[in-house]
Amino acid sequence: MKENKKSQQTGYDISYAEKTDINEWMKLVDVVKNDFTGLIKEEYEKILLDNIESKTALCAKVKDKIIGVLLFSVKENILSFLAVHPEYRGIGTATALIRNMVKKFPKNSNIWVTTYREGDTKGETARILYKKCGFEEGELIEEFDYPCQKFVLHVV
Repeated sequence: MKENKKSQQTGYDISYAEKTDINEWMKLVDVVKNDFTGLIKEEYEKILLDNIESKTALCAKVKDKIIGVLLFSVKENILSFLAVHPEYRGIGTATALIRNMVKKFPKNSNIWVTTYREGDTKGETARILYKKCGFEEGELIEEFDYPCQKFVLHVV
C-alpha cells in the first residue's frame, strides 16, 4: 500500500514482514544498532522471528530493500522497535509505519513506546516523531541502566 506523496516518489510499500525478509531486516539493524541501548543481535533475531509469526512486524520496502522496520505487540500495547535507514529518513517512512501499526489496535487502547529523555541527543528525532504522531510524554524510567522516558498514544 502506498502511504503518501513522498512514499509514492520514493516507491516504498509497507507490509507485514515474512521469514524471507529476515536477512534484509537484519542488515538494517546492523546499520542502526548503535542507536539502541541494550540491543543484542542474536536475541533480537529471535524476537523478530516471533513477531513475524505473530504478524506484529511491519517493514517498509523499496523494491526488495528494507528501509524501515517496526515491531509491536497488541497484547502488551507496545511499539517495541522502530528504525529507518539513515538514507531514507525525512520522507515519512516512520510516520507511515506508526500509522499502519495503530490500525491494528482496538479503539481506546493506550500504546506506549520508550525513547531517550529530553536533552539526550540520541532521542531528539524520535521524540519529535512520536509527538507528531500524537504520543504524549509519560513517566521517566531506566532501561538497560540508561535514562529513558515512556511516551503514550491514546487510540480513539
